Amino acid sequence: MHSTPITAELVRGALEFEQTDHGIVPHRLPEWARAQSSDPQLATVERQPSGVRLALRTRATTIELDSFRTVIAFAGAPRRPDGVFDLVVDGRLAAQAQASGGHLVTIDMATGRAETTPGAVCTTRFADLPEGDKNIEIWLPFQETTALARLRSDAPVAPTPNNGRRVWLHHGSSISQGSNAASPTSTWPVRAAAAGGVELINLGFGGSALLDPFISRVIRDAPADLISVKIGINIVNTDLMRRRAFGPAVHGFLDTIRDGHPTTPLMVMSPIWCPIHEETPGPGDFDHAAMADGRLRFRATGNPSDVAKGKLTLGVIREELAKVVAQRSATDPQISYLDGRELYGPDDYAELPLPDELHPDDASHARIAERFAKVGWL
Repeated sequence: MHSTPITAELVRGALEFEQTDHGIVPHRLPEWARAQSSDPQLATVERQPSGVRLALRTRATTIELDSFRTVIAFAGAPRRPDGVFDLVVDGRLAAQAQASGGHLVTIDMATGRAETTPGAVCTTRFADLPEGDKNIEIWLPFQETTALARLRSDAPVAPTPNNGRRVWLHHGSSISQGSNAASPTSTWPVRAAAAGGVELINLGFGGSALLDPFISRVIRDAPADLISVKIGINIVNTDLMRRRAFGPAVHGFLDTIRDGHPTTPLMVMSPIWCPIHEETPGPGDFDHAAMADGRLRFRATGNPSDVAKGKLTLGVIREELAKVVAQRSATDPQISYLDGRELYGPDDYAELPLPDELHPDDASHARIAERFAKVGWL
């Protein structure tokens, strides 16, 4: 077997790498940006490699990957299913393998205390691959930190050559990161990228699409042929700002992106349909009664009457985003607006309800991706 150290040349979808005792950890934000936030939520999710994959050219028929994961769980809440590695051969899903081992970090939401249960290295083996030269992608679990240690194969591997495809950079919330999708290639951005024939950089951060200035600077500085930003759900469920601040903050976020990408197609997307926050402001919270029954659900805790005082709902967010894009489009012909309800609306909720009242399930991810691809923007 050939043993190959994993280096940045073999990995796509990450912006930076950190060398650790267990291997290299892909980061979706550079160190300078991480240093500008003390939020442990963002620190966790940007290390979770949604959209990150090994991209190899090889004749190998057997490949083994040694990795070490870190899984986050919350005391009293149901654990998410273990992550999955997806193996794609020449653009088609060929095999899947369950992640295992690694550290389990259990967080007590009442006290903030974290307890770590140590685990072992995970060896993922894919065998009986097609003969001959082929492009191999190994997509990493999207809600677990994964340190990449070593690759073994029965033939040499090399980085996949640049195929000249356009790069689509997308920023959004946990829905864009992939929450409740079945596997890393099932998230709606990955499905949409495959349908559109583009290379994806996914800056979807669970709970953390908050118009942070350092995020817009990261997007500004990243090479991209297409840029989309999905704004709103985290602004509401964190109760982060009021209507007076929201519009100018969106303008500032877009201004910074335009500093580096003055003519790049830029899509502003509003939230998909989410009944708990359509007319009720945040903050959002866990439904503790449901958790007592072993179910993970979310609820809105705000008062609808506070909308008149400037609190934000998804309805208000959509109205403000449409105004911002309409204003900017007078001098920026490459900016566009997409109402998230075109991807998942009230009728979709009736057919495929959000299982936790916040995140779409795998079937809904597929539907969102299909509709996004049909927009014809990619």
